[in-house]
Amino acid sequence: MVKAVIGEETQLKLAEARLEQSSSTPAQVGLVIGKLSSTLDRGFVFDLVPTPPNDAGAPPCSLVEPDKRKGPKPKSQSSDSHSLSIDKDWVAEHARQVSRMLVGGMKVVGIYIWISDNAFKNSNIVLCQTVMGVAKAAPLSESDWDERLLIHICYSPRRWTCRNCMVTSNITSSSLRPCDFKMGRVLTSLQRFRCMYNFDIRLPISHKNSSNVQTMNEALRHEISIHAKYLKSAKAMLDGNLVVHNDLCTSDGLHEVELLLPFVEDTEVCSQKDALGVLAFSGSVCSFAYLNIREPVSQAVADIKDDIITSLQSRLDIICDEADGETGPIDTGIQKARDDADSQEVGDGISSGIPVSQIVLQSLRKACALSLPRRVFIPWLAGTFVCDYLQPSETFEVLKDRCVELLSMEVPTDASKILEPEREAPSTVTKSFWDVAVPLSTASSSCLEKGGLDTSRGESSQKSIDTADAKITPNIIAAAVFLIVAIIVGYILVSVDS
Repeated sequence: MVKAVIGEETQLKLAEARLEQSSSTPAQVGLVIGKLSSTLDRGFVFDLVPTPPNDAGAPPCSLVEPDKRKGPKPKSQSSDSHSLSIDKDWVAEHARQVSRMLVGGMKVVGIYIWISDNAFKNSNIVLCQTVMGVAKAAPLSESDWDERLLIHICYSPRRWTCRNCMVTSNITSSSLRPCDFKMGRVLTSLQRFRCMYNFDIRLPISHKNSSNVQTMNEALRHEISIHAKYLKSAKAMLDGNLVVHNDLCTSDGLHEVELLLPFVEDTEVCSQKDALGVLAFSGSVCSFAYLNIREPVSQAVADIKDDIITSLQSRLDIICDEADGETGPIDTGIQKARDDADSQEVGDGISSGIPVSQIVLQSLRKACALSLPRRVFIPWLAGTFVCDYLQPSETFEVLKDRCVELLSMEVPTDASKILEPEREAPSTVTKSFWDVAVPLSTASSSCLEKGGLDTSRGESSQKSIDTADAKITPNIIAAAVFLIVAIIVGYILVSVDS
């Protein structure tokens, strides 16, 4: 449980000045970016990010007057009767998109509200509902965190207060609990860590049946969740030294982290007879993490592991969001792909116009590739970075627009300050099983054709065996000749000596 919260004084003072300038705005809602530390029982606030207007241009929150049908209020309460109306879904969507842009050790930890004290008291229920929506849209890595922060900036009188909001199913009067809040230096005391993680995952594609039909999106999500369990048990090297659980990092500068995955048995066993193809998921993920100087290094390692998995999931979400916008709801596209796969009317699994991420793997008749967005890092506050994801067709102009809209920040005009460590973004390729299992086969291109799987396998196997035999026979003859010559020379030398 968070007992005290420390906010970055420089950024919070800038936020306060920004709110004072917008005196015509009676209310404002936004996200709290920071970190909740379970080891220190403290919360850290890095910055406040206002939620932009919705697609219709309306503000995400506004003050509303009480319903006049309930009767007039006493004069003593006439100025205290306003309450807050919040577009909760829009604030949650803002939190979902912002959470993609944050790296290890940075999270959306709650919301802030700029409103009068009396209006705040009249709006406890809607504020708790908004916090719950943000918690669901941008979950924290620790599953046991059932609280978020609610920062209230009161403009009459001017006062900052912070409350813990319990994000449980039932909202009661005890859902909001006050906690200590103060401003100080937070960002300048952070330790910096970086990890370049390489992965190569192979997933067999089995023949169709009612239980194993999967789209590429479903298969990748399943495989990422399995890989997350392996990654969680990985050991870590920090600047060449093995990380011990309670170690503290006392040196400055950027620290390099290397993850050492354990050896595991592959549970996805599939015989040659059942294998239709292989889904190859590979690439590199660059991860940054930031740690309070009083936290152990093991926390930074945990944040990096979480950031790697979150980054892969975010890239897949971006692909699916675009597919959803182009073809309609994802469920509809998936059902259409399943129907096509069942009826076997799709010639190659792609020509039907279904996005690659929604294609049923068992319906593919040729190799298929899916390139995920690459991750770039933008300078943010006090030497820290936030990130964004660029499609192959997107430029830095798109990056600038998103940063302004979602984080209210300006991107440096000098493109060299934007880090691009991932020169090749993670990608997914589906291949015939025999393209992977028997690389020497010349018949592998036909192994996914309709009705020709068994024949192709037989031809592929026979050709590979014939090729191997043709190479082995000359080697045996050469070895035999060499052995005979050696025996003769040895016999001659022995005869001469005697």
